[in-house]
Amino acid sequence: MTASPIVKGFYDPRTFSVQYVAACPATKRCAIIDPVLDFDPKSGATATLSADEILSYVATQGLTVEWILDTHPHADHFSAAQYLKAKTGAPTAIGDKVTKVQALWKDIYNWPDFPADGSQWDKLFADGETFKVGEIDAKVLFSPGHTLASITYVIGDAAFVHDTLFQPDGGTARADFPGGSARVLWHSIQEILALPDATRVFTGHDYQPGGREPAWESTIGEQKRANIHLTRARTEAEFVELREGRDKTLSMPNLILAALQVNTRGGRLPEPEDNGTRYLKIPLDRLAGAPWEDAR
Repeated sequence: MTASPIVKGFYDPRTFSVQYVAACPATKRCAIIDPVLDFDPKSGATATLSADEILSYVATQGLTVEWILDTHPHADHFSAAQYLKAKTGAPTAIGDKVTKVQALWKDIYNWPDFPADGSQWDKLFADGETFKVGEIDAKVLFSPGHTLASITYVIGDAAFVHDTLFQPDGGTARADFPGGSARVLWHSIQEILALPDATRVFTGHDYQPGGREPAWESTIGEQKRANIHLTRARTEAEFVELREGRDKTLSMPNLILAALQVNTRGGRLPEPEDNGTRYLKIPLDRLAGAPWEDAR
């Protein structure tokens, strides 16, 4: 029988993101997955409220943090991985294809000295690599398409699928970010759907379709039966047409140009300049998807 971690989700309404703690009941050891560092783009303020809520839960449950895991460099929130590492001493990890994302954004940000080698994390997971959370077996699936580096963590009977799948009523992830591909995304989804039907599926975002309450857990069986994109697109060609058509209507995420310069550095904020202030660098005219028509 496949072990079942205790999974606690933390919803961030600012970014519609879901952060997780996945704990081994027997050992009280846990992994924190996709933690959020709070950022207010209007004021430029940062905070650790979301990460501190996770730490409070870890403390009240008597857990020991064994891993701090990111599924990919996020485009819509800052990663709190470095903050949590400083607080817990746990190693940070991400998929080894993060170097491809780093190389892409190194060019966009014009960072000639930036080391695009993944050294900003303690561990880079290869496709198919296994590890443990307490006594629970865990495995990494390479799940590109949304980004070049996206991975899925399968921890016991729980699959943390980042932005590849949403709740069944939300469909699937966009694939129009730099390095994204709807065709590649289709194949990643098929690998995830090959997991046992009873596998619990935990998504990285929930945009509350129809104004419902936030939700982030389903099963592989439910995704097969009810995902609004996968039931409409039964073949690769149909899916690519649906996904690319949908993506053409979407603007870039509000925080993408801010978030990627933090998240390609493992959740590190820029170093303070000589006045003690940190600055973000925003490249102009490098990304498509400006909503000019929507503004008229």
